[in-house]
Amino acid sequence: MTTTQLIDQIKKKKSFLCIGLDVDLRKIPSHLLKKEDPIFEFNKVIIDATHHLCVAYKPNTAFYEAYGLKGWKALEKTINYLNKNHPEIFTIADAKRGDIGNTSAMYAEAFFNDLGFDSVTVAPYMGKDSVEPFLTFKNKHTIMLALTSNEGAFDFQTKTVEGKSLYKHVLEISKSWTNSENLMYVVGATKAEYFTDIRKIVPNSFLLVPGVGAQGGNLQDVCKFGMSENIGLLINSSRGIIYASNKDNFAEAARLKAEELQQEMELILSNQSQ
Repeated sequence: MTTTQLIDQIKKKKSFLCIGLDVDLRKIPSHLLKKEDPIFEFNKVIIDATHHLCVAYKPNTAFYEAYGLKGWKALEKTINYLNKNHPEIFTIADAKRGDIGNTSAMYAEAFFNDLGFDSVTVAPYMGKDSVEPFLTFKNKHTIMLALTSNEGAFDFQTKTVEGKSLYKHVLEISKSWTNSENLMYVVGATKAEYFTDIRKIVPNSFLLVPGVGAQGGNLQDVCKFGMSENIGLLINSSRGIIYASNKDNFAEAARLKAEELQQEMELILSNQSQ
């Protein structure tokens, strides 16, 4: 999917919502556990209930890898279901990969060609040769960790190095890499006060923003400081939507939570266009 196609979907749906599909069998409705593939069945119902309200889905691969081969098969069935039934939706493999060049090339092959995701999250700690292999794929996107929403982000990411915060060095250096136009960045919603500085470095790049909802991030603040001329934001909500209920009405509860965020986004987009 191209960036232009993603922007078109945002405008069409009046939404820049990304829904995280982080499936924990201990939290899903008990009746689904009787199914042959409860993970996929849960995802399918959530997708069917919310696809018209969001522009992206983001399975966190750890929640599938934890269940071994069955979990990986469920991930494969989920992405196949999305690509077949909702090809207009942007898909993110939240895998946080990043290794020496030939290893990264194989990770990219796995997520882009074998599974068919539109994008994958990567960790930049090993530098240029660990990220560039992902950037070689046409119409695929590499979403690099920049400033994350967890407490431990302050251990390294905001430390001053040569007079500048480390995350700023990461952003600036990444712009010089081959095919850097295929880069997006992860910036946590709980770090809203940093968005102004981030936009000075990457004014037009898309930012994947976790942390709205369960982690306490504020959508209005993120949009105030982080929105670009082309929207440039994918706001992720996982637990707040998919676990809105663990009863038989879980799909309807998820739809209502997604709709709340979509309507708030529609209002923000309307105000921006005035």
